[in-house]
Amino acid sequence: MVTYDLNLGWIADEEAGESMAKAFDNLVYERQKGVAGYFDLPKSSKAIVAEVKEYAASNEAVRDCDSVVVIGIGGSSLGAKAVDTMLRHKYPDAKSLLFLENPDPVDLQTKLSLIDKRKSIFLVISKSGTTVETMSIFKALIAYLGIDLEGEDKERIVAITDEGSALYRFADHHGMKTYTIAHNVGGRFSVLSSVGIVPLTIAGYDTGSLLCGAAGMVDRFFDAKEDHLLLKAAFIAANWHRYRMNVLFAYGAFLEDFTKWYVQLWGESLGKIDRCGNRVGPTPLGHIGSVDQHSFLQLVVQGPRDKSVTFVKVEDFENSLKIPDIRLEYIQKCDYVNGHTFNELINAECDATKESLRNEGVPVDSVILDRIDESNIGELILYYELLTSLVGSMLHINTYDQPGVEKGKRILVEKFKKSR
Repeated sequence: MVTYDLNLGWIADEEAGESMAKAFDNLVYERQKGVAGYFDLPKSSKAIVAEVKEYAASNEAVRDCDSVVVIGIGGSSLGAKAVDTMLRHKYPDAKSLLFLENPDPVDLQTKLSLIDKRKSIFLVISKSGTTVETMSIFKALIAYLGIDLEGEDKERIVAITDEGSALYRFADHHGMKTYTIAHNVGGRFSVLSSVGIVPLTIAGYDTGSLLCGAAGMVDRFFDAKEDHLLLKAAFIAANWHRYRMNVLFAYGAFLEDFTKWYVQLWGESLGKIDRCGNRVGPTPLGHIGSVDQHSFLQLVVQGPRDKSVTFVKVEDFENSLKIPDIRLEYIQKCDYVNGHTFNELINAECDATKESLRNEGVPVDSVILDRIDESNIGELILYYELLTSLVGSMLHINTYDQPGVEKGKRILVEKFKKSR
């Protein structure tokens, strides 16, 4: 179960109410007209789960592997990586997931040295099929491991891409297994498509429950039973000039990759030029509690009052590790937590930090998971995707394109052409 504490100290006026109604209607339109396809993934991807299980059972290379190597970047890796990190401690027997996503040569060579080709399968993920980092890493993988594209090694390679893309045609040419991504599902909204479902299912995660949790959020939202989403989006859209940064303070080390997924989803979707030519978009920041209380909190409390803060809290870590009742000479000041669990400590720190910020007048809200499980994670993913779409609608932008990114890609191509 996921609950939402939306005590922002802000009351929506008539203008905000009209904005919420229009945004809701706009998302209904986007769903009906297929403008964005992520709304339907929680249900349509159930067929992918069934197909992947059947494929994995019938393919010896997949069935017997102990490592799933994902070659992808950004939306092609962040979502699956976030789910893997959140659930890994609950799945000790899951196949390992290794993400090759950065062309940093030191990091890449280190990871390549860890791969045993005979015990691995390789998922090459690129929606366009021509992502230069992904294709370059794929070439390095082929060369380093001596992969024979014409022989049995092709049974170890799966392509996940748009139908008809360059990668799709490559895989078809070599007779490789291919999963497609719907054209109306953008990379940063694709975690519940084949992009995330294929690697997570092969690894052994219960992706059916993940989709079920997400489907519940979609159904309730479009049945007008999640109005807190509209209110939060209206607050962000109406106040982003004042609160230019939204800090996601997630209390749990296993949530760090989720905060990175959130940063891409939010930044690439909402940093745009609106229909009047204005540059808009609140900046996303991801932090982990309680670690970043000791590095960033001071800036929030006494620095510029330009940030809102969302706390993500897990009530039950399902771990009973306690702080020993040990008294250390000269360090008795810390004894007040002796005998309590670390679960109690981290959540008390979350609550205390939230209360201190609220007392300082900082807008804060909370997303509270009763525990980390597949259903809750699925709901959390859809919560942020829906929130992003709502804010985009209220800011009068195209939430689903990324023209600012494309300019940099063109410059990169020109630089390498000139160096030849």
